[in-house]
Amino acid sequence: GWCPLSPTGAQTTQLLVEPPWRPAVLWDRVTLTCQDSRTAGAIIWCKDGRRWGQEGRNHFTVTESGTYTCDRPGTGLSPPMRVLDDWLVLQVPARPLLEGATVTLHCRA
Repeated sequence: GWCPLSPTGAQTTQLLVEPPWRPAVLWDRVTLTCQDSRTAGAIIWCKDGRRWGQEGRNHFTVTESGTYTCDRPGTGLSPPMRVLDDWLVLQVPARPLLEGATVTLHCRA
């Protein structure tokens, strides 16, 4: 089935990535974790806008490139996380970036 296209209301569901860089790259053995401090309800994972076969698990190691989200009933859809399989990628830290702050960039090949 299809997944929601955009978050509704406040986004309290977060999609964490390890290693903590965006966009994530497949050859880093990326782990995604669906985190929400308020509920422990069922998790629905989506890949490229469609429901995907990791339901119920709060984390997994990515084996395919694509755009991932997770959804917990009552807390909403997470922001999307892109996982690339490109040979050259410019990455930024996977945390909120503030204007004027010093940022370390990774050029990965």
